[in-house]
Amino acid sequence: MQLSVGYAQQADGASAPVLASKPGEILLEPSTYRSIAVRWPVVGDGNQTARITVSYREAAVDEWTEGYPLFRPMPERMSADNLVPGGWLFAGSVVDLKPASDYLVRLTLTDDDGVTIDGGSSTELVREIQVATRAEPGEVRASRTLYVMPGDETGGDGSSERPFQSLQSAEANARPGDLFILKPGLYSVAGHRITQSGEAGKPIVYRGEEGAILDGAGAEVLLNANGTAHRWFEGLVFQNADRLLSVDQASHLVVRRNRFNFTQYGVTSRWATYGESQYNAVLDNVFQGVTTWPRSRGIEETYGVELTGSGHVVAHNLFRNVGDAVHNGDRGRLSASDIYGNEIITCTDDGVETDYSDTNVRVFRNRITNCFAGITGQPVHGGPVYIYRNVIYNTQYAPFKLHNHTSGMLLFHNTSVRAGIPFNIQPGRETVSNVVTRNNIFVGTKSPALRSTGRMIENDFDSDGYAWGIGAGDFAVWNDTRYRSLEDAKASKRLYRTKGAFSLYNHRTFVDGFLPPAKYQNEYDAADNLPRLRPDSQAVDKGEFVPNFSDGFSGKAPDLGCCDLAQGLPEYGPRPRN
Repeated sequence: MQLSVGYAQQADGASAPVLASKPGEILLEPSTYRSIAVRWPVVGDGNQTARITVSYREAAVDEWTEGYPLFRPMPERMSADNLVPGGWLFAGSVVDLKPASDYLVRLTLTDDDGVTIDGGSSTELVREIQVATRAEPGEVRASRTLYVMPGDETGGDGSSERPFQSLQSAEANARPGDLFILKPGLYSVAGHRITQSGEAGKPIVYRGEEGAILDGAGAEVLLNANGTAHRWFEGLVFQNADRLLSVDQASHLVVRRNRFNFTQYGVTSRWATYGESQYNAVLDNVFQGVTTWPRSRGIEETYGVELTGSGHVVAHNLFRNVGDAVHNGDRGRLSASDIYGNEIITCTDDGVETDYSDTNVRVFRNRITNCFAGITGQPVHGGPVYIYRNVIYNTQYAPFKLHNHTSGMLLFHNTSVRAGIPFNIQPGRETVSNVVTRNNIFVGTKSPALRSTGRMIENDFDSDGYAWGIGAGDFAVWNDTRYRSLEDAKASKRLYRTKGAFSLYNHRTFVDGFLPPAKYQNEYDAADNLPRLRPDSQAVDKGEFVPNFSDGFSGKAPDLGCCDLAQGLPEYGPRPRN
């Protein structure tokens, strides 16, 4: 007999719930520059009353700050690798931290049915752990500075007077700590294999001077860095191959300040599991694809960055004319990674995919303009996947795609403005479970404001703002029930549990005439995507405080949407060099 979660078999063969909680060891996930994350398995808790609260502080600071509680994924939706026999996995992140800083995190497990540890029992258990965020890559301190020029010869010694006469020759002489300066010119390096790995603190760096172009002559792969570690690629132009930079099962890579002119794939990691690829960074690059708006040919498999593994950062890049800007697929899974600060313009499929993610993936402060769908989770394997403070303008399909029985997405403080239904969830007859929404703005032009064709199970929607046109029709369709008004939806106790939703006005929410597009077929520039709230907007002070995710608000309460009235818009796209 296979026992259900939180149950034990009695002598008569029946299953009885184990009510008390027995915690296991706390598991630290890989940290990023701005986030830390944990998993905590708990056996028992058959009635699901246990709760784990979070507080945190910098190690050098005395005051504790409230964090968002650890999340309980639904076991039937989780990856098999993360299941806890006879119990539950709790997981969660602390976000918006300082890079290269030490933090203390306090986790408090409470269960009125008892918390069993070391042979004793209480109703509360407190654990404190110390964890550090990583430092964002700085300038390299090279052991050797060597020079490379375009060619196909084996001559040269790497000096500025006698550069290596091909990239292949440079690679053959590479060792940890080397900085290779690639002089201007066209490097014909189709299928070039990166064979050497650097070491911690001693990466091997390819840095291009202006005009250094790596060309693949139409090959399948331009540079193959699969399985390597501690390699950096900076200031280069990649072009003319199906896969410009292949990094399957590679770790500790830095890819920054490059330009990728691609027709299919820019930076691609398809196959890695949790530990096979870790701590890669894709920063401040330009990804230029070839798709055109509006979408007319169905799904176009042309991706800026493909991502699998854990501990990765994809930040402050510009993606333009792509299928997916950031793509994750079922060949590998993603955990404990950050995708933020990206400028994403014109995607004929999805802006950011979190598909097939497991735990603690965070997508935040991205600006997405002209996309079939903004951010997707089809599916998320239990979560949590945090989607917060993004702005999405002009989607053909929906701001968030929740398909394939997805479970475990948390949507906080996002802003979506589009023609049509503001929030349209269309997974057919699939389930959508364990999704939490708070303080989002959904602006559209037709009713219903919120519509789902799927089976909505154990979700927690609340405190979002909707605008769906003057004299609009019904508010929501949810689990085959039509709700005429926000008041009807709240009174039902099926869609909302506490506050319910708020009604906004298209013409009175944002400054500078920021309105829904007339039709999705129009193509807009990122400069048109400026969702600043009006001081008299009904979205001001309407939010519910979400610990860690609503911090720093002004006024009586957090504002709805991506950007608090007093904070303005964040920085999107590549950052200027200091």
